[in-house]
Amino acid sequence: MTSPTSSVVDAAPRPPLTGTIRLRLRAPSRLRNLELLLLLGACAINAAAILLVQLGAIGHPDWSLATLGIGLSVLVLAMHVALRVVASDADPFLLPIATVLNGLGIAMIYRLDLAKGFEGWDMASIRQIAWTSIALVLAIAVIVLLRNHRVLYRFRLTFALAGIVLLVIPVFFRPVNGANIWVQLGPFSFQPGEIGKIALAVFFAGFLVTARDSLSMIGRKVLWMTFPRARDLGPLLVVFAASMGVLVFQKDLGTALLYFGLFLVMLYVATGRSSWILLGLGLFLGGAFAASRVLSYVGGRIDAWLEPFARANYEGNGGSYQLVQGLFGLSNGGLTGTGLGLGRPDITPLAESDYIVASLGEELGLVGLFAILALYLLFVSRGFRIGFAGQDDFGRLLAVGLAFVVGLQVFIVIGGVTRVIPLTGLTTPFLAAGGSSLVANWMIVALLLRLSDSVRHQPRTVIE
Repeated sequence: MTSPTSSVVDAAPRPPLTGTIRLRLRAPSRLRNLELLLLLGACAINAAAILLVQLGAIGHPDWSLATLGIGLSVLVLAMHVALRVVASDADPFLLPIATVLNGLGIAMIYRLDLAKGFEGWDMASIRQIAWTSIALVLAIAVIVLLRNHRVLYRFRLTFALAGIVLLVIPVFFRPVNGANIWVQLGPFSFQPGEIGKIALAVFFAGFLVTARDSLSMIGRKVLWMTFPRARDLGPLLVVFAASMGVLVFQKDLGTALLYFGLFLVMLYVATGRSSWILLGLGLFLGGAFAASRVLSYVGGRIDAWLEPFARANYEGNGGSYQLVQGLFGLSNGGLTGTGLGLGRPDITPLAESDYIVASLGEELGLVGLFAILALYLLFVSRGFRIGFAGQDDFGRLLAVGLAFVVGLQVFIVIGGVTRVIPLTGLTTPFLAAGGSSLVANWMIVALLLRLSDSVRHQPRTVIE
């Protein structure tokens, strides 16, 4: 039975809409055209870098790498075409930025090959190009096959298991440079932790979506912060224990910091509680201090960081020699650099991997290094933008986590090279030599592109 009032309201005629209703769609063709223009510029920059390396190092052009470089450009353009077909609303900046960074890394690795007299298949640059090709093919596969990122949420526990397995596997293999982070299979080596960071990012995003309410709404207020209950500290303590396990058993300070920092930031984004950051930083700083007193590996890194020019640290096994050489190289580069092919980056140990930033800083100078950092900053900011504009909680957390893991890895590596923080063994995304790192980071690019397409593919209704 309805009331008279409701009957009158229901029977009242509705005023007609004035104007016209149309759907305002974003213009995907404009986004892809912008991406194509930027990609052509990126390929031109990479070709110019290779040419400058040759002119500086050997004094004349050498077209032996031209075919391989053209092949990479074709693969990058193939990824662009795939985006036009299956992800037309994807972010137009991520692919060109990754292309430039990857190309600059290949150019510097090629420069180091020339300095060391390597030829043919012994050249690390040839292997880097081959791994880049594999990474691009896998990234295209992710773009084409993963049409809806929400599918990943269903397999969050599978990704958790995969992340744990990838994290533990290196313990059973022979250490490389004192750290158990590599898997050696015949002539090939692989760093499972690079792929593990993606698997754990997917799991963390899925877990925090389901547990966000209990982690964010209940707690005790102390001064201006609301701290969680003791029973809700379980996930943080588990990830902290896993990070300390990586530090103790694998002797890898960088990976431990990367995993713990990733979970901590995703936890903060999911809950909005700054108390999680405070608790996490307290746990990690306390654990790092204890490790520096107990583990000689960590203590040696900190001593080399605090006093790199002390004779005991400089001449010690695993001491500060590499750090000091890198600092001298950066100093030699000055503001504008020595020029590609004209410096001496090859005298720094592991210049093509751990210290490729110092190599680039020597030959491109502070200006070139700032340009590279600006590219990373733009890449991470675009990833954050995708996350903050997301329509679902899982996609938002995953985008922020993937973008942050790239930003944190860049900070850890460059901070160690420039002596801002103790040196760790991580690789610089897209730049450093290493197949597993390239594959992982190009897959991050593919996932962010898929997420950005999901965010932008939303028509907006406008009444005129």
